[in-house]
Order: sequence, then structure tokens, then C-alpha cells
Amino acid sequence: MSSGKPRIAKDYDKLTEELINQIKLEYPFGFEENLISYKDAKGNKISALPFETEEVYYLVRMTKAEAQQIIEDDSDYDGDGNLREGFADDIESDDSEEEESAEDVPNEDSSDDEEY
Repeated sequence: MSSGKPRIAKDYDKLTEELINQIKLEYPFGFEENLISYKDAKGNKISALPFETEEVYYLVRMTKAEAQQIIEDDSDYDGDGNLREGFADDIESDDSEEEESAEDVPNEDSSDDEEY
């Protein structure tokens, strides 16, 4: 992990679609085997998926059961829990279309973010 980056713990369902797509590319075989545990400021044991961007180091909070359910419910993953072929190409084409019609969108509410 790079030092000096903000470190943020955040729930998976509070992430932007762009960030979720980046996480899928980083973990094409699912999340469950990559979860780590840490203690929050209150001393509670938390499981999370580590994910680092150029700007931020995230711990995406989820339990093992939630990690399994996310992959099971996500149509971008096949029945074996593997990211479908062509996903990267699909999001690249979506990104180029969005850039052509992008409007300024206010920042999402970060009240559920937790620095650790």
C-alpha cells in the first residue's frame, strides 16, 4: 500500500458504478478469497476488500456471505463466479459514450465513508 494516500472504508453499495467496474477488473474471479479483516475505531472486527486507485486506498466493507451474494447477483459474472469475457471492452465503449454526453454531476454523499 502506498503511503500518503487517503484511506477510506466504504460499503460496496455506496460505490460509484465506475469504481465498481474498476474493482471487477481487479478481481475478475470474485471477492471472497481476497477479503481481509481489520478492527474499526470502536474495536469491531470488519471484513473488507482492499482496493487501491491512484488517489485513494479503499477498504470496501463486506462479509464473506455478502461477497458471494454480490457475485451471484451480478450478471457481469458467470455461474462459476468469473468475470465474463468482453467486460473490459464493454465498459471502455460505455465510458467513451458517456464522455460525449457528460454533464456535471454533484459529488455523491460521502457521509458513510470512514477514514481508518
